Amino acid sequence: MSYPWLVADIGGTNARFGIVTQAGAQPESVAVLNVAERQGLADAVAAYLADHAGGVRPGAACLAIAGPVKGDTYRLTNAAWSGSVRELPIPHVELLNDFEALAVSLPHLAGDDLTPLGGPAPTAGMVKAVLGPGTGLGVAGLVPAGSGWVPVPGEGGHVSIPCVTDLEFEIVRALRADGLPYVDAEHLLSGSGLPRLYRGLSLVRGIGAGRKTASEIVAADDPLSVETVEVFLALLGGFAGNVALTLGARGGVYLGGGVLPRIVERVKDSEFRTRFEQTSPALVDYLSPIATSLIVAEQPALTGATAWLAQRAGSVELV
Repeated sequence: MSYPWLVADIGGTNARFGIVTQAGAQPESVAVLNVAERQGLADAVAAYLADHAGGVRPGAACLAIAGPVKGDTYRLTNAAWSGSVRELPIPHVELLNDFEALAVSLPHLAGDDLTPLGGPAPTAGMVKAVLGPGTGLGVAGLVPAGSGWVPVPGEGGHVSIPCVTDLEFEIVRALRADGLPYVDAEHLLSGSGLPRLYRGLSLVRGIGAGRKTASEIVAADDPLSVETVEVFLALLGGFAGNVALTLGARGGVYLGGGVLPRIVERVKDSEFRTRFEQTSPALVDYLSPIATSLIVAEQPALTGATAWLAQRAGSVELV
C-alpha cells in the first residue's frame, strides 16, 4: 500500500478526513465536511482531496463508518449515505465501523488524550471496551491476540435502555405514550437522543418546554436542562457497566463520541461512575476495579484508522 494514505471518520453529521504521508506519521491536512452538504461518500472524498489535500491521489485508504459495514459495502445509520467503496478511485480501501476504529486507537492514546473517570489505572493486556454518544451511540471491544489486538465491532447502541430509577422508567413510559413505541439506548444516549430525553423529562415533570438541540441543552442552566444532563449521564453509567460485563472489559472502559468532551467536568461530577459500579449489585467487586476514561484526543478515530492500515501493510503491530 503506497503512500499517501487517506484516513476518515465518517459520522451521521460530520465526515473527518486526513492524509498520512509516511510510515509512523500522524494524519495531517485534517478537515471536517458536513455530511448533509455532500451527495455521498465519493463526492465527499473528491471534495476533500481537491480542496484540502492539494489534489493528491491516495494509494490506500481506511474509512471509519458510523454504521454497519460488510465487505466493501457500508451504510450510515443516521444519514443517507450507503454503497460500496469500489466507487472510489483508490487502489486499496479498508472499511471499519467508526467505533471499531476508535477501539484500534486505544493502545495509542495516553497522557492528555484521556481524562480518568474513576477506578485504578487500566490493566494491561486485558479486553478493552469503547462506547460513546455522538450522533448515535457506538460500542466496540478490543481483544488481546498474541502480541497485538483484534477489534470487535457491534451495534450495541441499539440494546434496551438500562432504566433503574422510577424516574427513568417514567420517562420511557412518557415517550412511549408520546408516540415512540420502543426506546433503545441510542434513542436517549446520543446527540439526537438528548432532545428526546429532554422531551420525556418535560412530560414527566408536566413542564411545557419548547424544543432544544443537544448543544442548547448542555449549555443551558435552567432546571429541566440540568436535570436532563444528569439523567443522561446516570443512564450512560449503567449502559457502560453493561458493556463492561458483556465484554469482560477488565482492561478499561473508554468513552468516546462528540458529546462528552464538551462537558468533561459534569461527567466527572455526575452519577456516571456510581451507576457504572452498581450496574449489577452482585458484581460490584468485578466492576469497581475497572478503569473508566474519557477520550479527549482531537481525532482518535483517525489515529485508529492509521494504525489499522499500518497493521494491514505489515509495518507495525497493533500494540
